[in-house]
Amino acid sequence: MPILTPDRQKRLAGPRTIGAVEISTVRNQLTRAIEAARLRNQRRRELTAEAERGFQLFLDQVATPITRMVATALKSEGHQFIAMTPGGGLRLASETRRDDYIEFALDTVAEPPQVIGRISQTRGSRTLSDERPVKPGTAPDAITEEDVLAFLLDALEPWLEGRGRA
Repeated sequence: MPILTPDRQKRLAGPRTIGAVEISTVRNQLTRAIEAARLRNQRRRELTAEAERGFQLFLDQVATPITRMVATALKSEGHQFIAMTPGGGLRLASETRRDDYIEFALDTVAEPPQVIGRISQTRGSRTLSDERPVKPGTAPDAITEEDVLAFLLDALEPWLEGRGRA
């Protein structure tokens, strides 16, 4: 039979603790934290899938028609822009400068996921980029044509002022 030292006897005799916290408490709290993280992740995936469906509706029924109208109006005013739908997205792009554009995308990192506009404008050899929500805190399928028009007019301001005339 092995000889038990007083130190080993203490470890074997009572509940295991670290300072004043028992190991069972640590394990219980860790298990709860893992489960909560798993549930948050599952909910996040569901919200993202719902937002992706809403974003597709937004593109098809709201953003694409109004963006095409804006492109047509811009051309009639002497600004050479075209509405394009590359890879399931939407872009209002300059026909004369390839790095001048406004595009719509779904930001799935935001909480909750939201539609953002990416604005890229060249000035000489520099390219200025900006990214902002079309309508902060609004689900993709709740954004209206008026919201898109307001966003586009604001984003087009540098080109309309003549600083970035395309």
